[in-house]
Amino acid sequence: MRTFTTLQEVSDAAGTEIGTGEWLQVDQDRVNAFADATGDHQWIHVDEERAKEGPFGGTIAHGYLTLSLIPYLGVSVYSLETPGAKLNYGLNKVRFPTPVLVGSRIRPVITFGEVTELPTGLQLVVKTTIEIEGSAKPACVAESVVLLLEA
Repeated sequence: MRTFTTLQEVSDAAGTEIGTGEWLQVDQDRVNAFADATGDHQWIHVDEERAKEGPFGGTIAHGYLTLSLIPYLGVSVYSLETPGAKLNYGLNKVRFPTPVLVGSRIRPVITFGEVTELPTGLQLVVKTTIEIEGSAKPACVAESVVLLLEA
């Protein structure tokens, strides 16, 4: 895991791959909990019997569940321990090229993209590609934007 303690270290890492994270198995309990939290109980996510006959041969994780796992998956890759606050500013782009079948294992590959200096600190674009074990295509490719404020 890489730890960044200064804004300069973050700036110096712009345009570089930071690392690959640990595998996480996506189980039906996690998918069901996400369905309960969001109210999205579409059968392709929660009805295991019906999903067997569906287009994927089983239940799949919600795309937004996969997206929401980025912070959790990222802690095995890097840590931003810069002096000031860290704020989630938003997303530039998100795509879900391949669904995550329940029971699959996923992991992140993280690259620091553009770093922009601001009067209050830095704006960092973090590109996360979530791989699926055994799949040629990723589950998710997302560019998140983080504001790193000076102390």
